[in-house]
Amino acid sequence: MKKIIAGLGIIILTVCCKGNNVIKISNTNYELAFSDEFDEQSLKTDIWDYRTDSKHWSTQKKENVEVKDGFLYLNLKKEKSLDKEYTGAGLISKKKFKYGYYEARLKTPFGGGWHTSFWLMTHDGSGGTNTNVATIEIDILENDSKDRKGYHVNLHKWYDGHKDYIGKHVEAFGIDEKFQVLACEYTPEYVRYYLNGEVVREINIKDLNHSGLNIWLTSIASFLGGTESVDDTKLPSSAIFDYVRYYKPVK
Repeated sequence: MKKIIAGLGIIILTVCCKGNNVIKISNTNYELAFSDEFDEQSLKTDIWDYRTDSKHWSTQKKENVEVKDGFLYLNLKKEKSLDKEYTGAGLISKKKFKYGYYEARLKTPFGGGWHTSFWLMTHDGSGGTNTNVATIEIDILENDSKDRKGYHVNLHKWYDGHKDYIGKHVEAFGIDEKFQVLACEYTPEYVRYYLNGEVVREINIKDLNHSGLNIWLTSIASFLGGTESVDDTKLPSSAIFDYVRYYKPVK
């Protein structure tokens, strides 16, 4: 069983209750309800859909998703697909989840040009993003790979007009060299973001509409973050995930 990180900014107590993992964050108990440790020989296609859109500088291909040696690899390549010169990859949970604690341990790719994300948003089943069906979007990690010093957290309201809550840059030096634990707590009142157990941001969402959200793990070639081009000398590369977990509130 891979480790649950206990940080200084929150209190996480892991106990066993009827065979389920329960964590305590501050005064709230959360029970493990969904996880993938990527310990199988292949992807669990019963719980994941592939991201397959063609967006920004890359087409996302299911062939670029690889599970081996206990990790998920989103492989990133210089290869022509449709009208793009690069291919990326991504996974989207088949199930939607709502309030709870979401966590992943990951490492971003080497070389500039890739936008890697761990985020929550409603999926319409198309294999791509469609903000017309979304209420809110919770960005737990957005890293433009030319930035080796950190990443951004953010929140978007999509219904009844778009509102961007202005992303905050979080320092995480060497995020492409060593694994980091990214998480968020989604409640009716707030979204609280964590890096390695430390609180890095909190956004009040009491006045927003809420809904069930799919989990997205993705990496695409993109101009975001002021990126001018993809560093072809560092390809092929990969965004690597050790695990992803969702804990629901214990009633």
